[in-house]
Amino acid sequence: MKRLLGFLMFILVMYVVYYDLSQGTLPAIAEPTMVTTTTEETTISYFEKKVEHGDTVLSVIEKQLDQSIPVSIEKVVNDFIELNAGLKPEQIKFGQTYKFPNYSNE
Repeated sequence: MKRLLGFLMFILVMYVVYYDLSQGTLPAIAEPTMVTTTTEETTISYFEKKVEHGDTVLSVIEKQLDQSIPVSIEKVVNDFIELNAGLKPEQIKFGQTYKFPNYSNE
């Protein structure tokens, strides 16, 4: 009786291992799809600057203008995102070079 029970347990374990390896028991992870967009040439004038420690998008633009920004903050944020391929202003990193909108002629 012990041998029969051991044999049945062995068969059950082998079936579970086979099923797990062939079918899987965890849900499949969906592969992220890559969205490709065509880059259009922007008409926004810009300058490139390497971000220093403590810089923000607004502070870099104000230093460039040597005055307060003549447009709304929302426009600055949207222009920055457009110039840097969707990168949000909160995501800038110290030591990297980014494109900043140039409002010196406005």
